[in-house]
Amino acid sequence: MNYGEDVPVAPMTARGKGWPCLRQFCVFMENQVGRLHELFRLIERNELRVIAMSVVDSADFSTVRLMVDDADRAREIFSLSNFNWFENDVVGVCLPDDPQPLVRVCLALMQAELNIRYTYPLLFRRGGRGAIAISVDDIDQATRILKDRGLEIITEDDLKDDDNYFF
Repeated sequence: MNYGEDVPVAPMTARGKGWPCLRQFCVFMENQVGRLHELFRLIERNELRVIAMSVVDSADFSTVRLMVDDADRAREIFSLSNFNWFENDVVGVCLPDDPQPLVRVCLALMQAELNIRYTYPLLFRRGGRGAIAISVDDIDQATRILKDRGLEIITEDDLKDDDNYFF
C-alpha cells in the first residue's frame, strides 16, 4: 500500500527548505528587572542570533516576540528553559525600493482583504533594503499576493545566510 511517500511535496506545503514563512517565538514574562536580560543571555549562550524583536507590555507582564537564525535550535532551548512560550508563523517581506514601501505592502494586503495583526522590523537587509515581519489572517494567501505583486518573501533559509543579509 502506498501512503504517498513517492509523491513530491512542494516547498509551499512542507516546512523546510524554501518554506515561505518565518518562525516567530512569543515569550511571556513578568515585568521584572533583569528578565529580558535573562532571555537574551539564554539565546546568546546557545550561539543564536536575534533577527527581530518586539516587546508588548502591560502593567505586570510582557510578550516578547522574536526571531532567531535557527528556529529548530531555539525550540529545543526554549523547551528546556523556564520561560513560557509558543511559536507561530509570520510572513517576512523585503521592502521594495519605492518612495513608500510600507504603503505598497499594506495596499497589496488590503486589496486582498487581509488583516494585518501586527508588524515589526527585521535586522535584515538585502540590496540595501529593509525587511519586516507581518502577522496576517491567512499566511498562504498573503504570501501568494505579495509574490504576485513583485515583493520578495524572506524564508528561514535566508535567515541562516547572515553573511549576506545582516548588518
